[in-house]
Amino acid sequence: MAALCSDFGDLVQVKKQLISVITLCKERGLLHSTKWASELAFALDPLPKDELPPSAPFTEEDAQDLDALTLAKSYFDLKEYDRAAYFLKGCCSQKAYFLYMYSRYLSGEKKKDDETVDSLGPLEKGQVRNEALRELRVELSKKHTAGELDGFTLYLYGVVLRKLDLLKEAVDVFVEAIHAIPLHWGAWLELSNLVTNVEMLKSLSLPDCWIKDFFMAHMYTELQMIKEALQKYQNLIEAGFSKSTYIISQIAVAYHNIRDIDQALALFNELRDQDPYRIDNMDTFSNLLYVKNMKPELSYLAHNLVEIDKYRVETCCVIGNYYSLRSQHEKAALYFQRALKLNPRCLGAWTLMGHEYMEMKNTPAAIQAYRHAIEVNKRDYRAWYGLGQTYEILKMPFYCLYYYRKAHQLRPNDSRMLVALGESYEKLSQQVEAKKCYWRAYSVGDVEKMALLKLAKLHEQLNESDDAAECYMLYIKDIFSCGEQLEHAEVSTALRYLGQYYFKNRLFDEASLCAQRCCDYNDAREEGKALLRQISQVRDQAETPSADLFAPLSNNNTPVRRVSPLNLISFTP
Repeated sequence: MAALCSDFGDLVQVKKQLISVITLCKERGLLHSTKWASELAFALDPLPKDELPPSAPFTEEDAQDLDALTLAKSYFDLKEYDRAAYFLKGCCSQKAYFLYMYSRYLSGEKKKDDETVDSLGPLEKGQVRNEALRELRVELSKKHTAGELDGFTLYLYGVVLRKLDLLKEAVDVFVEAIHAIPLHWGAWLELSNLVTNVEMLKSLSLPDCWIKDFFMAHMYTELQMIKEALQKYQNLIEAGFSKSTYIISQIAVAYHNIRDIDQALALFNELRDQDPYRIDNMDTFSNLLYVKNMKPELSYLAHNLVEIDKYRVETCCVIGNYYSLRSQHEKAALYFQRALKLNPRCLGAWTLMGHEYMEMKNTPAAIQAYRHAIEVNKRDYRAWYGLGQTYEILKMPFYCLYYYRKAHQLRPNDSRMLVALGESYEKLSQQVEAKKCYWRAYSVGDVEKMALLKLAKLHEQLNESDDAAECYMLYIKDIFSCGEQLEHAEVSTALRYLGQYYFKNRLFDEASLCAQRCCDYNDAREEGKALLRQISQVRDQAETPSADLFAPLSNNNTPVRRVSPLNLISFTP
């Protein structure tokens, strides 16, 4: 599934194509596509002078529009979009027409963003729209019907359709744009934002070009198919892109998505060594430092980014994370708001701001922030999960269930989503479903070591003592096998229950061992001593041989894995 779609045998041709598309994108002011292609070209060996690709053909129309285009491009570069569009009106060449329409689009976007910042608070919905969109759509639609749009203008038409929420038409136009100019990364990225699932991805008719492998790897990461994404990126490295900082950053993001924090941190540190002034993806790096509680490193990163560019979205998010780690949640929210003023479509800032409002117990504001995040990207499981948590605080379990289900669909193998689902089912008295969720969470690898404990307590409530005992045993084994004592671990609870369970089943050796272990915990010491006294009294009356540990286990349908007796002596709390 993750094999390369195309042959990378001739890297010289790949390099030539990259150089050509860099020129085309630069002439049209497509800065992010230019940067992406330039970073990729830099990762490949330089070409000798006689191998450099020839410049694009120059038509008679291009010659007529040259002066106007040069003047307008200078205004465009200075962000004087209306002025650029004015001097391009009436030009005939494809390049000039694209820049004319693109200037009008960006002018509308700039006015919309200015009005949003001036008139609205960070969480107000507002109906501020780019007023130029409808006019642009009418004009581009006519040209599209007549077949007069080149690949770049098709891309712009797709962007206009997406902004107008005409998503199905936008997908078709982006695919058409990609076929027209396969190496324009901006069109691939826009298409990726509209792909909602694997079935839709497979149904797309995409050109068989080497850049498709980069797109597929990006899509696998977005769709949480991390194993396939990592395999794709590894294949691309072996194909000749081993020096690409873009690929290193994407692999780091993929490891971040599966919570392999140490591996992701190592890659981000390698990335910082190779590109010390890089700001892209540093907000993700700061999330990892936050999770690991690495205050000095996060402080250093924040100060470093402020020195490079104080008013970049990523810088604001990093500073916000720094203040959040120091429990200064009002300051953190302030910086996330600043990030959103710089870019209202910044997904990470909306989600992180939701988290801060949760910490400040401002549930309505948190809900609003998470909803904005979902509007930006419906595949953001953190926003769906955050909404579930907010409605849990509001004691609305049916709403919780809906949002946790959405999060689980996006992250089917994430134990946190499964545990949250189980809790919601439990509150709705759907114990069978809750049991399934807890067991599934344990099976996929319970990162928080909570699933077995909750499953055991549920069995205990339902008087399913044999199954509860087995879950508690598995829980103790799981806790001590991870090598570190977790803060929330309730080993004493498990030992107390097991001690009583064995005592009732007249397994006095095992009961005595559990009672002795209870004495190591302050909250269970007295109960442990009391149980030891009980065992001693019973043994004085009559010595009872210890039976097989699992003889009394019941044969119900609960999906519990049978294991060998747990030797508690080998574990030291």
